[in-house]
Amino acid sequence: MKTAQEALQALLAVASAVSEVELVLVQDALGRVLAQDVISQVNVPPMDNSQMDGYGVNVKDVKDVGIELNVSQRIPAGYVGKTLAPGTAVRIFTGASIPEGVNAVIMQESCVAIGEIPEAGIDYRIQINQLPQAGEWIRSKGEDIAEHGIVLKAGTFLRPQELGLAASIGLTHLSVKRRLRVATFFTGDELTLPGETLKPGGIYNSNRDTLLACIKTLGCIATDLGIVPDTLDATRATLREAAQHHDLIVTSGGVSVGEEDHIKPAVMAEGRLDMWQIAIKPGKPLAFGAIRRSSNAEKGEAWFMGLPGNPVSSFITFLLFVKPFIACLQGRTLRKEVSYLIPANFQWEKPDRRNEFLRVRMNEQGQLELFPNQSSGVLTSASWGDGIIDNPANQIIHRGDLVKFIPFSQLLN
Repeated sequence: MKTAQEALQALLAVASAVSEVELVLVQDALGRVLAQDVISQVNVPPMDNSQMDGYGVNVKDVKDVGIELNVSQRIPAGYVGKTLAPGTAVRIFTGASIPEGVNAVIMQESCVAIGEIPEAGIDYRIQINQLPQAGEWIRSKGEDIAEHGIVLKAGTFLRPQELGLAASIGLTHLSVKRRLRVATFFTGDELTLPGETLKPGGIYNSNRDTLLACIKTLGCIATDLGIVPDTLDATRATLREAAQHHDLIVTSGGVSVGEEDHIKPAVMAEGRLDMWQIAIKPGKPLAFGAIRRSSNAEKGEAWFMGLPGNPVSSFITFLLFVKPFIACLQGRTLRKEVSYLIPANFQWEKPDRRNEFLRVRMNEQGQLELFPNQSSGVLTSASWGDGIIDNPANQIIHRGDLVKFIPFSQLLN
């Protein structure tokens, strides 16, 4: 059997990014992948400005606590003040431009107005009760983003914070890779769609909604081709249909070796296939290959990945293998997996000979609790959990041991 790392390396070695690029509004770029570096044409902030409501001074005029200065001007955000008159202070507000001569801002809480403040807000005196340091409470020009600097690199998966960053340098559009098109279908005559009457011997198809949601979360266009009858002809026909207008086909079920498992012969007839046994639990069977496109308009191949039918196995193998494969096809820059060493608040005394991925959640004491039923058919464990423990083969876990914890939030971003 392949290790999880060997399987992943084999997948990523053959994946190449889609080449088509689109120009979209920043507001429409959520979940897209940046096609080229974004270089700023401005400084952010564009000028020195105040971090606080307070008083701008020159530190050489404030040599002692309790000194009094006259307030010579008032500068709200959006206005440019005059050069500071020697021996005076300026009333200044958060975001306002720092005038010439001011080299520190003192918080208003550290100053006391003497007498009534005139309606115009100037020509009154303040007592300063804190010695300022040069540069204090001043945001420097370009301290966030420097003009001509790279703000976002090609391959960045665009989240809300990246869109805000693009807007902060005045951009209205971004150049992005086109969305990946992913088709899904599901095999098994026992499957019933939610909303339909559950037939004798049947189960509701949970994998459909789990996998479609995973695909959409990654910024892809997801096409649901439904439940396919357990026949070779139906499976082949659906594969041909899916290949025409999609980059990747993801199926669930039918990748074992039973008489009713038609994925293997169907994919071999319509393209090419590798069947992998992966040393993981849950999971193990994974089918990978490609389906030929038959139309003149859509030449080449569509990638194919067949996942196990058990709901937790399907979900975990998607996170471990399909998600990073999709990321490569999208042209995303792959980030190193983020994991944490967290103490276990349970005993795991009968480990498997395979690499296990145990569903857990963190308690209020910062320890990991184990869902009591780790069966591959118990999807409740994934909903209950915050993430998984990556437990090496044959590894016993004692209460208090530090284990490798990977949050679901890291696996689906």
